[in-house]
Amino acid sequence: MHQTINAAGWTCPRPIIETKKLLDLMEEGSVTTIVDNETAVKNLFDFAAGQGYKASRENNGELFHITIQKQGAAAASRREGDLVITITSDQMGTGDRDFGESLMKSYIYALTEADMKPKSLIFINSGVNLTTEGSPVIESLRTLEAQGVEILSCGACLDFYGLSEKLAIGTVSNMYNFVEKMNNAGNTVRF
Repeated sequence: MHQTINAAGWTCPRPIIETKKLLDLMEEGSVTTIVDNETAVKNLFDFAAGQGYKASRENNGELFHITIQKQGAAAASRREGDLVITITSDQMGTGDRDFGESLMKSYIYALTEADMKPKSLIFINSGVNLTTEGSPVIESLRTLEAQGVEILSCGACLDFYGLSEKLAIGTVSNMYNFVEKMNNAGNTVRF
């Protein structure tokens, strides 16, 4: 089986997510994803390598045709429920605020499509802005919660930012609970 996706003009992480969806539907076969920039090419090759798939590239003018070949079950092994992610800001990284917010939105959306889900997402400091009314990631967080991810917001942080009455997703928790969850996790990530 072979499928083709025209992902030219799409922003990260959509080309990878749509490619992965098609590969997940097949036992064996290939997907050719057409992209228009080197970053997308690199991301698709990294994805393929991480899954144990073979990837090849053809240039066609300003477009790149990346073919990912799946043979049998994915080679990557994963441990479910062993990860706690702590989000300490409503933007990812430092620098331009709008770009940082866009990166955070893309990251949380990508989590909804990832095979391995974190056990818990902990929101502290200005990260609680993401779990309250008006957040641009509420729908993605709802999807994650429906997929079994625990969404926790720092009560003291909600109070500090005047958001206690505006929590839109998850539950209120405390620093002691966060310490316990992080200490018991096999892996923690902080943004």
